Amino acid sequence: VTFKATLLTVCQTEFEGILGDSLDITEEEKQGKDKEELDFLKGQKKSRCLATMKFIGHLFLRDLLRASIIGQVTQDLAMCSDADKLPEEHKVECICELLNSIGHTLDSRPAGKESIKQVCGRLLDLKQRKDKKGKGVYPMRVQFMIQDLLDTKNAGWMKKVFKATAKTKDEIKQDAKRDERTQKNDGAEVIVAGQRPAYLDAGKEGAPGSKADGPWQSVPAKARR
Repeated sequence: VTFKATLLTVCQTEFEGILGDSLDITEEEKQGKDKEELDFLKGQKKSRCLATMKFIGHLFLRDLLRASIIGQVTQDLAMCSDADKLPEEHKVECICELLNSIGHTLDSRPAGKESIKQVCGRLLDLKQRKDKKGKGVYPMRVQFMIQDLLDTKNAGWMKKVFKATAKTKDEIKQDAKRDERTQKNDGAEVIVAGQRPAYLDAGKEGAPGSKADGPWQSVPAKARR
């Protein structure tokens, strides 16, 4: 058993937990805790889900997972095979987290492009869903998250971010020259969401990611609620 095989197996197990009851609080966990403590515990579980999705995205960017598997992951989370059911909020957030981490790279590969098209169409449908009272089935926070992802995709995965990071004098001068050329001085930086880090391709020939392999050949969907 190799380290890579063990790593992918653990990630697959974590993902299957997200498909299942990953945010449910067990009776044992409820014992001796008040509402505030239970909310904190649920928040921790949600953070773990989002961190798992981001980590899966990093595995893909490093050619340890194939585009077809990532496509299956997003489709399972969005419940594309059962359009009448609504995925839970944390699953929608997981999709957005993953695609914001790998969108540009996944969209550049044939298998990934088709998956993104299908999942983004599903997300748009979910965003527009209304209940019997005419209210969105998802809170505004989730709707904005979906719209932000769709806007980023439609902009070619170009995204404006604001980062407060320490910079050298030379970097400050370069930023000032760039702002002068573009007539922008709002402190924003435009990045490519989900672009494969350039250092990973240093010294390599050919397109990355075409021969990724591992035990995670498919992502079996657990029984959904």
